[in-house]
Amino acid sequence: MRAAAQQQTEATGAGAAPPERPPGTARRAIRSLPWLVLALWVGVLAVAVPLSGRLGDVQRDGVVDYLPNSADSTQVARVQADLPGGQATDLVLVYHRDGGLTAADRATAAAQTAEIARTHRLTGAAPTAVPSADGSTLMYPVSSTEPGQDTTARSDYVDGIRSIATGGHGLTVKVGGPGALDTDSGEVYDALGGPLLYTTVLVVAVLLILIYRSPMLWLVPLISAGAADVLSMAVTYGLNRAFGVTVSGQSSGVMTILVFGVGTGYALLLVARYREELRRTERPYDAMRAALRKAAPAILASAGTVAAGMLCLLAADLNSSRGMGPTAAVGVLGALLAMTTLLPALLVVLGRRVFWPLIPAHGSTPKERRGAFTAIGRGVSRRPVAVLAGGLVLLGALAVGTLHLPGGLKQQDMFSSRPDSIAAMEIVGKAYPDRSAQPIAVVAPAARAAAAQDAARATHGVTGVRPGRTADGWSEFFVTTAAPPQSAGETAAIEDLRGTLHGSYVGGTSAQQIDLRSADRRDRAVVIPLTLAAVLLVLVLLLRALVAPLVLVAAVIAVWGAALGIGGLVFGPLFGFGGTDPGLPLLSFVFLVALGVDYGIFLMHRMREESLGGAAPSSATLGALRSTGGVITSAGVVLAATFSVLLNMPLVQLAELGFVIAVGVLLDTFLVRTFLVTSASLLLRRHIWWPGPLGASARGGA
Repeated sequence: MRAAAQQQTEATGAGAAPPERPPGTARRAIRSLPWLVLALWVGVLAVAVPLSGRLGDVQRDGVVDYLPNSADSTQVARVQADLPGGQATDLVLVYHRDGGLTAADRATAAAQTAEIARTHRLTGAAPTAVPSADGSTLMYPVSSTEPGQDTTARSDYVDGIRSIATGGHGLTVKVGGPGALDTDSGEVYDALGGPLLYTTVLVVAVLLILIYRSPMLWLVPLISAGAADVLSMAVTYGLNRAFGVTVSGQSSGVMTILVFGVGTGYALLLVARYREELRRTERPYDAMRAALRKAAPAILASAGTVAAGMLCLLAADLNSSRGMGPTAAVGVLGALLAMTTLLPALLVVLGRRVFWPLIPAHGSTPKERRGAFTAIGRGVSRRPVAVLAGGLVLLGALAVGTLHLPGGLKQQDMFSSRPDSIAAMEIVGKAYPDRSAQPIAVVAPAARAAAAQDAARATHGVTGVRPGRTADGWSEFFVTTAAPPQSAGETAAIEDLRGTLHGSYVGGTSAQQIDLRSADRRDRAVVIPLTLAAVLLVLVLLLRALVAPLVLVAAVIAVWGAALGIGGLVFGPLFGFGGTDPGLPLLSFVFLVALGVDYGIFLMHRMREESLGGAAPSSATLGALRSTGGVITSAGVVLAATFSVLLNMPLVQLAELGFVIAVGVLLDTFLVRTFLVTSASLLLRRHIWWPGPLGASARGGA
């Protein structure tokens, strides 16, 4: 009886007999279920909020925290941490005056460094001035084990040194060196959390208001995404404490963006289905149940695909990339959970009035109007070959821009602003062109330390060797080269030292950058094929075909190349970036493949649904485009806007990542999903579903 009444309602609209109401007990259970879900979420958040607040306590953003565990520089840092006093904090005090230092300047420098030696526990002798050849600069290397391993203590130590080393009246005083650079980097990452969250929430709120044109509806997805973000942060904190998952400022920031961007996309899809069902079904609970039944498979498959792609980063050697995998997956799954439980419960409790002023009345029909995607579909269907060929040529031309990507990102180019450590590095580089102020740290077995130091002195490009501490069978010493930091000459010297000093480890700031680049090359070779295989497998299982998944994967690879190419055209000339982060190709690939396929699933799932309903291939393709085009476009704009928030962050690597992903998502939304996948589907007809059941009769008509 209920099925017959439902069919009559759909056929005759508002005048049809309403479906039979369930018994009183069932009605009470139905009314209470959304409230039970809300109560459960309140309990979950009561536990999650305190844990999420601790995520910043376990966040680590030093270069060593990003390095592979097996890297030479990581081993150096570990040995140094076990030496008496723990890992040293190395600083360089720089006193500079354009035109030359005065006698008063030299007296100021001597007095300040003497005070630093008196008030802080320094390693070795008192700071000794190293004058520049032109007389404009004095450099004082300073090392101390006073702060130890504690990040907060190290930051306080650097701030204390800076409070003493001050200039004025034309005298520039900067505190640089590896310790100062780590402190400045940590402070930037610590400051990201608040601005990143607030900006993301504001961007999503504005876009939802424009999409829904309702004073109430936009709040519901936003509240749900906020709850998902809190839950994701709490779970990530738990993963760190339980399994040692690396948490960095980059990974936690990207997780927040994913929660709001991807979660909002799921909300848009579900709300669109819910609105359709409200026109067919009297009770909001029944309408939501029908909407979930139809939208949940695509949402679940989408989240599963994105999570699977992100988890492929676990195969990375870099700690930062490996930690990004589970962190991003937690964000996606948190968004999935919130948008399929909390969001539906809120919508059902609020009822139809949440859509005010555009309330979908039961039995009503939406206004018939020629939509943009209907017109696009007709245009593509007339000349699918030309559309497909033209789109591929455009993406290929854009991908050529990758040849213009700037070289590797150096430390002095990491920040969009200039903290003191970078300013000190720039002054030293100009004042001491024939000397490196950034020593290379070496740890050698104590029994062979003297021989290792002699071998280091004999290495080409080395200008000096300074002994350090000895304990527990290890000795440290520091090597100075003639080449400036992170130059080709210094890189060659580090590689020569590693090739010569067998049984020893060569580390320090510049060696860390070499290890980062080496690990990233290895990770690209491993993670990219693994990601493609994982995403393709999930798509094959979901769509029960091979051709459609191959089309989607090929499309997102083309988008990735084009987005990187656009980055190559604008990073230097437009944004003034001095280099490209070595991890950009890998991270942008994983995100664009996973997120691009995400929207392809929305389209293909609807196309498959239309085909299973008996629609001809062309009708199924155009119907899917017409039905999902608006939702996919809205979701893509929201996701691109959330990632573009990273452009306002003061770190170049985040800005580059945000730009490439935002551009890639927009290309995927407006070009690939709308034109290329549609034209390929029209040309392949039922072959798109080969070798699945839908593709068995490839001779189906148009």
